[in-house]
Amino acid sequence: MIYVLIEREIAEDLESTYEETARKLLTHAYHTDGFVDGHTYIEMGNPLRRFTLSKWRSIQDWQQWYSSDQRHEQLAQLSPMLAHQERITILEQT
Repeated sequence: MIYVLIEREIAEDLESTYEETARKLLTHAYHTDGFVDGHTYIEMGNPLRRFTLSKWRSIQDWQQWYSSDQRHEQLAQLSPMLAHQERITILEQT
């Protein structure tokens, strides 16, 4: 199992639009082979910083989702709402 931490910072005044688009992206991930679980978080004191922590069966499953047309299409809709490019960290349990 691996964990994927995605950090995003939303551009000012785009929170509600971001929420809807990000929810669709996570919903599609739920139905992807190898996806185990996922949760989203808001940084305390900074509602524009968002984190998604997802659990995947393997790095190969994550890479398949990461490079999928479906994720690229949805990320193309999400990216204009971000102040910076998303940051992705792959984690493994020790």
